[in-house]
Amino acid sequence: MSIQSAARPGVTIIPIHGNSPKIHDSAFVAPGCVLIGDIEIGADSSIWYNCVLRADVFTIRIGERTNIQDGTIVHCDPPRPGDPDGNPAVIGDDVLVGHMAMIHGCTIEDRGFVGLGAIAMNKSRVGSDAMLAAGAMLTEGKVMEPRQLWAGRPAKFLRDLPAPAIAGMQAGVTHYTQNAKLHAAAIAEADTS
Repeated sequence: MSIQSAARPGVTIIPIHGNSPKIHDSAFVAPGCVLIGDIEIGADSSIWYNCVLRADVFTIRIGERTNIQDGTIVHCDPPRPGDPDGNPAVIGDDVLVGHMAMIHGCTIEDRGFVGLGAIAMNKSRVGSDAMLAAGAMLTEGKVMEPRQLWAGRPAKFLRDLPAPAIAGMQAGVTHYTQNAKLHAAAIAEADTS
């Protein structure tokens, strides 16, 4: 596994408190993104245009083949009195995070899905193969079990997801993994012309 923290064209990478983002060399980070502090991004993951990942006070961990779509914000909260574990942002493998989502100090398990404009707050959890619907707000400490669909503000359980819905989410992961490679090539070509 090769991890780099070198500059990428059009991406702002800011070390802070002795921590620099670590990005797998196969990951795609689009121009316009800002990555700050103690971040790790796994193989074949993609961070799309104008995302902000700010790990200035704690950690952000993103697994493999995960996509964080355009305009999303990911942040965390530090350990403090009464909360010694703090609130890292932990995003697993094969996760889909839709455009303009807000991910804050929560966990998204492998193959989880966060819809467009959704919010997941501190200590909340999106289970494996679960979907937080577009525009939903998963409030602090709420736990979505695997294969569940939650929606609303505040988000509430609606139903279990059928196999075709889960297959559709995984097709989305494959699409974004392939599309990221096309964007990386297009950006490289534009930079050399």
